[in-house]
Amino acid sequence: MAEPLVSPERIEADYLVETAFDPRAAIEAMAGEQSSGTFVPVPGETPELKARSAARIEALEILGEVDTPSLPGAGQPPGSRIQRARATLSWPLANMGPSLPNLMATVGGNLFELKQFSGLRILDMRLPTAFADAYPGPKFGIAGTRRLAGVEGRPLIGTIVKPSVGFGPEETADLVRLLAGAGIDFIKDDELQADGPHCPFDERVRAVMRVVNQAADKTGKKVMFAFNLTGEIDEMRRRHDLVLAEGGTCVMASLNSVGLAGMIALGRHSALPIHAHRNGWGYLSRAPMLGWSYVAWQKFWRLAGADHMHVNGLANKFSEPDDSVIASARACLTPMFAEKPCIVMPVFSSGQTVKQPPATFAALGSIDLIYAAGGGIMAHPDGPAAGVASLRQSWDAAIAGVPLDQQAQTHPELARALGAGA
Repeated sequence: MAEPLVSPERIEADYLVETAFDPRAAIEAMAGEQSSGTFVPVPGETPELKARSAARIEALEILGEVDTPSLPGAGQPPGSRIQRARATLSWPLANMGPSLPNLMATVGGNLFELKQFSGLRILDMRLPTAFADAYPGPKFGIAGTRRLAGVEGRPLIGTIVKPSVGFGPEETADLVRLLAGAGIDFIKDDELQADGPHCPFDERVRAVMRVVNQAADKTGKKVMFAFNLTGEIDEMRRRHDLVLAEGGTCVMASLNSVGLAGMIALGRHSALPIHAHRNGWGYLSRAPMLGWSYVAWQKFWRLAGADHMHVNGLANKFSEPDDSVIASARACLTPMFAEKPCIVMPVFSSGQTVKQPPATFAALGSIDLIYAAGGGIMAHPDGPAAGVASLRQSWDAAIAGVPLDQQAQTHPELARALGAGA
């Protein structure tokens, strides 16, 4: 269920902070900076105005002390202790109205620079239903994605076009033909593949969709291909329309590249599921006392119109721990509002093979996800078709609670993948 607000007319955000100042005074400075106040009293900031527009401290919990500041540049009064705390601030909706760009400026604006803090991280936020009324949210989500992909009762098995760049349109189409013949559910452009002279977007779409449509005519199953249309707003709209006209069933955008306004525009325009890629996420999150929790950050993009959101994967090639990956996926599956859940499909990727499905299913408890593997499919000793089969067999075992080594005794594709270290 969606988490209730203190008030239906207020916005709330939770923070992890680190400060050598009195924690309440530091949080009060943050509240003032992000609402009606500034560093000195100003004429016109009357008690009545503060009561109407100032941010409020709704909760403050001291967590403990640390020996050294996490980040440079913070003030540290002589003899002070560096403390960490969890705080909740709230703002009246009337300060900004239901505007996602201005919400981001409010909950994540001039906070990280304040000298009172040697650490500040946004953990979560809760929004009034006015935001659900103002933004499209996911138009397809899990149910629509499953319907278009023709997959029920299990995760979608997917992959990424590799090499990331270098293929032309026909080479890309040849790879898609191979994967479609292998029974893949989902394929995506790499985020680096856009509209370069060696692989123009329009030519790539036409070549790939020719293959996808031919395969669908033979098998009755249309592979979902997420074309990377990342670009300026007018470019993205035009590219979307081409994919739609060619019979495509998915488009992809890099969130940090197109920005919040770009994603909102695409979400309002799109008649296809939007596969939202989070490349660049590390610079927002990798320092544990700085930036954003994915739990808070992903809410912006769900409201803007994302249908699928990347969450990394267990035992991944990046720096993110498994518990963070699972928390991110759970957040995607957790309703934002009672009236409009805005649930999206989490996408697991990054070094995924036949080995991770049991732990992934045990931790997440859901089959509503896209499981994307590159080498886990293409590097199978018996080829991509066996790679796709082995991943399905691994997921079947995970869902049924059957150990992988037992499943492998009667499923040779899985046995070969495990034996090859895939």
